[in-house]
Amino acid sequence: MFKTVLMIEKALSDADVELVTTLHGEEEVSFVVLIQPRGKQGELLRALDDVALGHLDKAVHEREEEDAPTLAGESLRHSLRHLERAGATAVGEVVEAHPLDRLREVVEEHRADEVLVLTSPHFVEEFFHRDWASQARHKVGVPVLKLFASDS
Repeated sequence: MFKTVLMIEKALSDADVELVTTLHGEEEVSFVVLIQPRGKQGELLRALDDVALGHLDKAVHEREEEDAPTLAGESLRHSLRHLERAGATAVGEVVEAHPLDRLREVVEEHRADEVLVLTSPHFVEEFFHRDWASQARHKVGVPVLKLFASDS
C-alpha cells in the first residue's frame, strides 16, 4: 500500500479526489490529510493572487471567515468521506499552527512514501518559494508533488 500525506487548504472536489486517487494507477493508496485554515495571515497574498489571476471581484470582496477552524474541520470530514468513497483509506487532522513542522512529524509517524500538496495557485508565495511545496521539499525526506486544486 502506498502511503501519501495530502496537504490541502479547502475541501476536496470530485475532480481533486479523482486526481489524487488515480496517480498510482491500480495500487492501493492510504491518505493522511492535513488541512490548515489560511486565516488572516494569507489575506494580502490571496488578494495579490486574485489580481494576478484576473479575479478582481474576489480581491475586493473576499473576507476570511472568523470561524476558519470550524470550517476546516467540516472541509476535512467532507474530504475524508470523498476519499473513502473513491476506495482509499483516509484519516486526517486540522493543523492550526506550524503546518510544515506537523507535516514532517506526520511523514515520520506514518512512514509516508510521498507528500502531495494540493492548493490553489499562490503566485506570490511560489515566486519567493514560500509556498508549502517549496518549503516541504527541504523538511521531509520523501518526494513532494505540487498539484493545483480544482476551482469547482
